[in-house]
Amino acid sequence: MTSSPVGRPTRGTTGTNRLRRVDRWIARHPTLRRAADPLVVDLGYGASGVTALELEARLRPVRRDVHVLGLELDPDRVARARAQLDEVRARRTPFAPDARVSFARGGFEVPTPHARRPAVIRAFNVLRQYDENDVRDAWGRMSARLAPAGLVVEGTCDEIGRVSSWIAVDDRGVPRSLTISLRLATLERPSIAAERLPKALIHRNVPGERIHDFISALDREWNRAAAMSPFGPVQRWRAAMQALVDAGWPLRNRSRWRLGEVTVPWEAVAPRA
Repeated sequence: MTSSPVGRPTRGTTGTNRLRRVDRWIARHPTLRRAADPLVVDLGYGASGVTALELEARLRPVRRDVHVLGLELDPDRVARARAQLDEVRARRTPFAPDARVSFARGGFEVPTPHARRPAVIRAFNVLRQYDENDVRDAWGRMSARLAPAGLVVEGTCDEIGRVSSWIAVDDRGVPRSLTISLRLATLERPSIAAERLPKALIHRNVPGERIHDFISALDREWNRAAAMSPFGPVQRWRAAMQALVDAGWPLRNRSRWRLGEVTVPWEAVAPRA
């Protein structure tokens, strides 16, 4: 383990069940399912280790041999998370006492025991406190630590996990897709996601940028699909997504539309300059 973690401390607000949307996306991703060594890193887990424990619980049904390593810059946070893990081992929490979870000090250099290379690195609500110019360097540092064909999942969400978005970055540091995930039951307009876009895109939601075009199209088709509202928000969302496809947007993962998710290739939303 390194003694000089790379990064800046985050504010560290940590909410139970906050990252459920991205966790379930990771659980379904082929990268995890096909990994020779299913090591998953929860980078910058915050003031509590609960997000790492929840991640392991959600991935375990898919990969019984998954191991989640939580990394934080602050040694006090690491000590606190290890104390939480002691409670888990003592069967005083809802988590499985044999949960394959550990905690250590680290940042974007992603230190791992025995130089293991993670299949997935989840870095959520970390880069939002950085400058946009810092993003590519952070992606590069993290992706350099991945196993071949590994994945960095970098994004952000609101405090209760109803609005979430993330970018999938490959093992060469190249962004591959953007996913937006929303709670449809309370959704007024999809453009609420603009407030929680990843750092690489949040300042690009202005006329002339691809992400602005996409967010605008989401709102437009959601409004046009209002006639489907009596059939429920899921049917309205599906109708809106199909309208986007018909309009030429290259949407992926149709099977996940029912969850309020939409995924597009990075090229469809990438900054123009």
